[in-house]
Amino acid sequence: MAADQTSIALAGKAAQAAAAKGALDIVAFDVSQATSITDIFVVCSGTNSRQINAIVDEVERVLLLEGHKARREGEKEGRWVLLDYEDIIVHVQHEEQRAFYALERLWRDCPAVPLSALTSDHQGSDQHTPSNE
Repeated sequence: MAADQTSIALAGKAAQAAAAKGALDIVAFDVSQATSITDIFVVCSGTNSRQINAIVDEVERVLLLEGHKARREGEKEGRWVLLDYEDIIVHVQHEEQRAFYALERLWRDCPAVPLSALTSDHQGSDQHTPSNE
């Protein structure tokens, strides 16, 4: 079963919040067919730990206003912070970690969740298109 509209809407709000703090290359994947841990992965990048922390704080702030509280992991290093909202997981990575771990390549068989319309006001947003790399 594909991700439901509630998860898609939550992912969109997370993407908008990340974009508001200058997150780069924001993408989302519907991983509901591939794993039972969540419906959607949202992935974005920051250029330094200060920006990564700002992105994480804004995503948490916006989603908390909607009544969603995350479990946060990886905060001390500030290179890859994971926000687990159960229905979605938000990965905020430093550009170097993003290139090294290549989550887009790992999950390339999962369908993209279109975010471009939701984040088009913010520079740095992007929509993932699965490929056969």
